[in-house]
Amino acid sequence: MKNKTIKILPTASDIGKRIDVFLSERLKEVTRSNLKKIINLKNVTVNKVVVEAQSKKIKDKDEITITFQEEINKKITPLKKSLDIVYEDKDLIIINKPQGMVVHPGAGNKNNTLVNIIVGNFKKKLSNLSGATRPGIVHRIDKDTSGLLVVAKNNFAHARLSKQFSDHSIKRKYVALVWGVLRPLKGTIETFITRNKRNRQLMTTDEFKGKKAITKYSIIKVFNKKDVPKISLIEFELKTGRTHQIRVHMIYKGTSLLGDQKYRKKNMKYKKIDKVFEEILNSFKGQVLHASTLGFDHPRNLKKVEFKTKLPIKFKKLVDYLES
Repeated sequence: MKNKTIKILPTASDIGKRIDVFLSERLKEVTRSNLKKIINLKNVTVNKVVVEAQSKKIKDKDEITITFQEEINKKITPLKKSLDIVYEDKDLIIINKPQGMVVHPGAGNKNNTLVNIIVGNFKKKLSNLSGATRPGIVHRIDKDTSGLLVVAKNNFAHARLSKQFSDHSIKRKYVALVWGVLRPLKGTIETFITRNKRNRQLMTTDEFKGKKAITKYSIIKVFNKKDVPKISLIEFELKTGRTHQIRVHMIYKGTSLLGDQKYRKKNMKYKKIDKVFEEILNSFKGQVLHASTLGFDHPRNLKKVEFKTKLPIKFKKLVDYLES
């Protein structure tokens, strides 16, 4: 997609306002943080002069332009691998990410991530609002969580999608297998989530501090198979998108997801357990959690779109065995 430029003329009531405040009021579909990034990328001008500071004041008869510039970062090593693409158009890509795949480069993994693959497949057709190592990335899901992820092809789409995530208006549903049975069978979990003081890589619930986290849940089915502890198939709907939210909320409820190595209920040892079940579960190498539904207003026409995906093969194999 070519660069998209928007021209905005201030009114009398805008005179004297900071440029970042003015733009945030006029472009409500773009978050303040993304507007800051666009200004820092030197993609905002006043009377054809590049804006160097967010504090620049608006004057009478100023002509402001904002450009959603497309530019792929050259620091990413492209990796040519196939992807499970659920949907694609000129603005975005919906990817069904497999379990075990890291979303973007980081310490210990710089060349074998989803970002490396999308750069290898889509080259320059990606947004750059998320920085040097995250072209196209609007949001993430954990390495060991499978499922739907939206990737932005341009900064215009990225900005509008990012605003929806910020406003918590994105529809996100997950399916998981959980030890035991939650009570009540259907409900809403609402807590604050913050960093764990003893382990900064983990999150925990807190009564007073952190960010508000809201998870709706509904038990689809309870399995009661011989030599296997009770297990629930649960659908979760996120009303907020905090780090490890579902996993942390399950610990809060006194249980954990099957296969979760970081957030797991203590003393979960069984003297006798079905060997076939154990073998299938051990093949996961992580939590049995799948992002099954993703819905939002399309950034181009603002029409509601929704995407769904089936359970991954290993997940379905485990469910089928529990039902047998």
